[in-house]
Amino acid sequence: MVIHVDKRTSDAAFFDLVARVSGVANIHLAPRIACDWGTWSLVEASRSASAYLLARAPMVRHVQLISGACLPIRPVPELVAYLDAHPDTDFIESVTTKDVTWTKGGLSEERFTLTFPFAWKRQRRLFDIWVEVQRRLGRARRAPEGLTPHMGSQWWCLTRETLERILADPNGPSYDRYFSRVWIPDEGYYATLVRRHARKIESRSLTLSKFDFQGKPHLFYDDHLAMLQTAPAFFVRKIWPGSRKLYGAFLGGLPVQQPATPRATDVDRTFDAAITRRTRGRAGLNMTGRFPNERFEGAGTAAPYAVFHGFDEIYRDFPSWTAKALGATTHGHLFAPEGVEFSDVSRDFAGGLTAAPRLRDYNPDAFLANLLRTTTPDYQTFLFAARDQQAITDFLARDAHATIAVISGTWALPLMRTGQPAQVLRRQAARLQQREVRFLELLRERRTRARVQIWNLAEVVETPAAPLRAVLNDHSVPGANALTVMPGLRDMGGLVAFLQDLRNMGMNPHTAGPVFAETRPQVRLSAQERG
Repeated sequence: MVIHVDKRTSDAAFFDLVARVSGVANIHLAPRIACDWGTWSLVEASRSASAYLLARAPMVRHVQLISGACLPIRPVPELVAYLDAHPDTDFIESVTTKDVTWTKGGLSEERFTLTFPFAWKRQRRLFDIWVEVQRRLGRARRAPEGLTPHMGSQWWCLTRETLERILADPNGPSYDRYFSRVWIPDEGYYATLVRRHARKIESRSLTLSKFDFQGKPHLFYDDHLAMLQTAPAFFVRKIWPGSRKLYGAFLGGLPVQQPATPRATDVDRTFDAAITRRTRGRAGLNMTGRFPNERFEGAGTAAPYAVFHGFDEIYRDFPSWTAKALGATTHGHLFAPEGVEFSDVSRDFAGGLTAAPRLRDYNPDAFLANLLRTTTPDYQTFLFAARDQQAITDFLARDAHATIAVISGTWALPLMRTGQPAQVLRRQAARLQQREVRFLELLRERRTRARVQIWNLAEVVETPAAPLRAVLNDHSVPGANALTVMPGLRDMGGLVAFLQDLRNMGMNPHTAGPVFAETRPQVRLSAQERG
């Protein structure tokens, strides 16, 4: 065993290590090199340590590179037996940049075509500026003749023959010059050169390491012990320093039952689930460890729900009809400017929610998400209109749990019912229509994930039962897919004249559609709907 200690490590710590291993004949200390993450110094350290080992251990057939953060998880005799069974095989991840999907930060092929004289961790600002300058100049270095850049895990196990060929390659100086300016060269240097010198490559590492979607390593804890016992690897990284059970089991001599056939499925399944939980979370429930990120989140709420825009201006007692027909908890205008209209007309609701508009409007997305989380599994519906607070509209449009039914142009009905002349109401009408137009544009965007159905006021005046049939069909209510009971229609007398007055005043009420006749008082139901 050859140990390389970073030259930046304090002398006290280094000489303490020297004292601890001085009496062990088969442990040596390699010449020290000052190392920076992501730089050529890491390759220099591993290469010089490998040369040091090969020169002093002629009987060694394989060389395994591990770090101080690695832990052996299977007995060393098993590793020896495994390598004896594969005497000519090099174990190293080695894939071309086009095949790699786990590189982060936009530096996949660019790590080989640009230069990186600045340390990413210590000189981040200079690093970023220099990368951007090279991109603007269109710089693109070429790999040395005969080299196809490959990438992979830097934790390899190579045969003596392959390592000696790499170290003695006559083109080594030109390769070194090229890789010394590559970003994170320890992930590319050996992975590339083994393609020139190895006789047989198994593209995998004998060291288990897991990374999240941002390229950051996962830590292993005590509760991963059973899983690591089934891992198809001989080493694992990185271990939480306080994992006494792991260190005790794998280093302290505690009995560990090794499986007959290690399986990768348990490890992969566990960490795939962890990545999903971290990026997507649980629907409608945000963890305290991170702020929601729109790119990562799935549904913004915990359960399906319905939003009815403008329906209560057309149909009498629409919330009661919805509650009976859909078996839903039906709220009024949750986002009314004057306050929240909960279904039970109370000032407080489930989950400690309050009807106070200032608290609701502080974070309307969280208000709705909390309401739906605390009322699950009851189906929730609520009313919405152009007069309501509109800050929630973006959230509604991108929420996959939302079903939104809209009757556009209904902003005109409460204005008409005030009895005031169109001249007085013109500005207010224009403002409400602008709000409604923006909401409709959101619902029609390609990024919208909500289920949306839209009618205009003219269509509903012509066929008042059509939206109600669609509501019943969309919500798949067992035994209620036929419109057997229809709510009464509200008075819309004078609508045609009111809309014409607005046109005469210079405003175009286009979201209402071409309304030319008053609402018909009778609605014809089909034989099936009549039951």
